[in-house]
Amino acid sequence: MTKKREHKNIVIIGAGMAGLTAALYAGRMNFSVLVLENGIIGGQIANATGIENYPGFEKVAGSELIATLQKQAENFGAVIDEFDSIQKVTLDATPKIIETDEHIYEADVVIIASGMTRRKLPLPEEPRYANKGVHYCELCDGHMYQGKIIAVMGGGNAAVDAANFLTKYAQKLYLINRSPLRADEVSQQRLRENEKVEVMLNMEIKGLSGQDRLESIELWDKNNGQKYSLAVDGLFVNIGVDPNTELFETELRLNGGRIPAGEDCRTKIPGVFAAGDIREKEIRQLTTAAADGTTAALLAEKYINGLKGGKTEW
Repeated sequence: MTKKREHKNIVIIGAGMAGLTAALYAGRMNFSVLVLENGIIGGQIANATGIENYPGFEKVAGSELIATLQKQAENFGAVIDEFDSIQKVTLDATPKIIETDEHIYEADVVIIASGMTRRKLPLPEEPRYANKGVHYCELCDGHMYQGKIIAVMGGGNAAVDAANFLTKYAQKLYLINRSPLRADEVSQQRLRENEKVEVMLNMEIKGLSGQDRLESIELWDKNNGQKYSLAVDGLFVNIGVDPNTELFETELRLNGGRIPAGEDCRTKIPGVFAAGDIREKEIRQLTTAAADGTTAALLAEKYINGLKGGKTEW
């Protein structure tokens, strides 16, 4: 099949907070903008049930915030395609080439905002129980456990927030982590005050059991070395994330899976920017992702104008 070839001023890879913010700004500057997303629009934040640290909102669901941002970007002409998966990219060229299942796109600028993916439970039996008791999205699957016994694995904000959300369904909820909790104190306190909840620290999940679906998890108590079985109906895993940067590792020098780029979001390749969680930086928040998207789009305009004027400085 001959693929259709199209030129875009800016191709944005990833439709999370950084990518959609970049699309909004780039669209407002009358550029032709394409956003490619292989997963869920909004990324990790789309599943957040109550965001309380985004300026201008006392509390907002992640899905609502992302839907508003997507509409803004589309109102200014950005096109978002979540069904045409990327096969390969050629970044160190002018124009850049992004080949998908159905198209070959030529782009003056590429903004990489591909975000992160939740880590899978590192047990050999995980595939057997995936979506049969083992889950990674509380917002998507929590409703299936009304009046059931639920376990949540993890100790960061994502895990504690998931546990707080799942208490609306659970008869009993266990939060299990192999070390002390890292979540903010407000979220921890809310969870500990819920009479349905038992927090189990210094515990590791060593196995999963059940016939057709998950029925119990095998725990190892690091304090005393004892092992025992805990009956549960569902396990929601929140043990960290990995950068979605596999596409770029041959052309960009990665550091721990992330893309080196300064606060100007410029990578080592002219016309290629990195924005959001995949950029190597110390602080990763919704606000910093939005700032990256803004910066990348505004500096993309300067780069494109330079190309028109025959300037290739970077």
